[in-house]
Amino acid sequence: MKLTVEEHPSLPDIEVDIRCPAVDRRVEAIVAAANAAERRLIGTDEHGTFILDPAQVLYAESVDGRTFLYGRDRVLESPLRLYELEADLAGSEFIRASKSLLVNFDHVRGLRPYLNARLELILENGEHVIASRQYAPAIKRKIGL
Repeated sequence: MKLTVEEHPSLPDIEVDIRCPAVDRRVEAIVAAANAAERRLIGTDEHGTFILDPAQVLYAESVDGRTFLYGRDRVLESPLRLYELEADLAGSEFIRASKSLLVNFDHVRGLRPYLNARLELILENGEHVIASRQYAPAIKRKIGL
């Protein structure tokens, strides 16, 4: 892969051109990363409302009809439903792990089999979350198993 960056002060915004013999997994990942750089999430807690980069979120979980965004050191509530959040983050490293859980795969450091064909995902902050057996095959495909 050849990467070229040219600086043009007269341009109003960043332009990205991708030239490739065929669109493959690498090209799709580059496009997703470029699009992810523009995404922002909104979260609230008792201190106020915050704008987050999705990369700061380890996972999102729906509990009692409310959606929470879990970071390394804080939990914020999102105004979006989990399916809306999943749609907004399509093409990023977020993957559905269960009916009530989206996981940012950039923060997964390990996984191991769990009861009833489920998977236990080990996050970089030491937390463990469980992926249901319905979504386990997609997670295995993501890591190449």
